[in-house]
Amino acid sequence: MKGLVALVTLLLSFGCLADNSQPLPSWQDGASRQAILAFVERVTDPASADHVERSARIAVFDNDGTLWAEQPIYFQLLFVADRVRAQAEDNPAWKTQEPFASVLKGDLAGAFSSSHEAPIQLIRASQTGLDTDAFDQVVRDWMQTARHPTSGKPFTRMIYQPMLELLEYLEDNGFKNFIVSGGGIDFMRPWTESVYGIPPERVVGSRVAKQLEVQNGVVRVVHEGTMEFNDDKEGKPVGISQHIGRRPIAAFGNSDGDLQMLQWTTAGDGARFAMIVRHSDADREWAYDRESDIGRLDKALDIAEEQGWTVVDMKQEWKQIFPE
Repeated sequence: MKGLVALVTLLLSFGCLADNSQPLPSWQDGASRQAILAFVERVTDPASADHVERSARIAVFDNDGTLWAEQPIYFQLLFVADRVRAQAEDNPAWKTQEPFASVLKGDLAGAFSSSHEAPIQLIRASQTGLDTDAFDQVVRDWMQTARHPTSGKPFTRMIYQPMLELLEYLEDNGFKNFIVSGGGIDFMRPWTESVYGIPPERVVGSRVAKQLEVQNGVVRVVHEGTMEFNDDKEGKPVGISQHIGRRPIAAFGNSDGDLQMLQWTTAGDGARFAMIVRHSDADREWAYDRESDIGRLDKALDIAEEQGWTVVDMKQEWKQIFPE
């Protein structure tokens, strides 16, 4: 028995065995972890001057690049491309019509950059005519079968273990977590509860317009396909205000697209917390920031340094990236 205890102690000392009795076990015990723990202690301690009532403990998280990976291209765009290919036989004109022609040729970068409207056209094609239940099932089926082009893993396994632990830690301490993403709300809602533990009503995202249809006694809500709201950059605080109705006290992002959400969150009174995930690990994930076309982190990084926001160095501060 003494030998077993000694072995476990030795493994823990070298970081070979996660100590799950402590919060955030996949985080190195560095500045970022300590900042998170200190903030949560301040706002949950009734004796603290910074105590925040449970009803106001709102935390918002970006999705792409913050809760799951976003390279080599946003995952929803891979879903959209698969939807276009699946519908190509019923739309023969797409063979010569951009941006569909480039998708069918396998040139996704060319397809999504062919025009300013290209992403919207492709997203519209992936949803138009489907009612909400049908589209929900299409997304669930895709999540079951699709694989990441680099890792070969299901997309639902390309999530960050340290961030899963953070979501759980906050919930355990009376926070209510929301996803606030530039991604489509109808794309995220089918799987966020099973993957992150965040129910669909706590997802804020970009929206396409919908309308009610009643045919032969059947009542459906159907996707029109036109973009109704873009939940990115300046849109994120607006989306939070409309959907949640409270200013968050904590916000988590990874790119310039999250900057306004972080600024608005920290501009409120009382204790506030802002954190940026910096992708610095080319071996276990990807390394990118200021020059990246996907998830560019430039202006937000400068402001984070000025404002004293917490910046997580993925390579240095995360013992583990993805779930085993």
